[in-house]
Amino acid sequence: MTSAVPIVLTEDSGELLWFNGDLFTFKATCEQTDGAFILFEEWARRGKVTPLHAHPDEDESFYVLEGEVLVQIDGEEHRGRPGGFISVPRGVPHAILVVSETARALTLLTPGSPAIEAFFRDAGDPAPRRELPPPAPLDMERIRAAAERHGALEILGPPPFAQGVPTTAG
Repeated sequence: MTSAVPIVLTEDSGELLWFNGDLFTFKATCEQTDGAFILFEEWARRGKVTPLHAHPDEDESFYVLEGEVLVQIDGEEHRGRPGGFISVPRGVPHAILVVSETARALTLLTPGSPAIEAFFRDAGDPAPRRELPPPAPLDMERIRAAAERHGALEILGPPPFAQGVPTTAG
């Protein structure tokens, strides 16, 4: 028997977290889904980038709601636009760059694990309000240290995107 509970949230509900220049709104946590998945809405501004990384234990999927992102998966670049879906199997190296003014996406991690949630909370800060945090560069050391503490993902290197990646309006 599962310990998962029904989840019903309004558009303004969910735990808020500032992470790597983004606003995350957790819509379903590992605990709520009994480890089946984690779902959060991610809102980011142009230039947000992740290091090249891999999730050893989760598949990571993105459904783009607004804006445009560039996702490098195992050395190949793909554009995600509104209505687009990108899924990265566990263990596959990938990185993300926001190329529109802002972007919003739903991010699904399957299965959900306490370690990946702990990583996000450790490398981020509770958001005091529903808005983007002040702009800041990628804090590789904080992300690397949180990843090592929780074993939730492998940091494989700096962002792999070429200088001068063209940007577009959302």
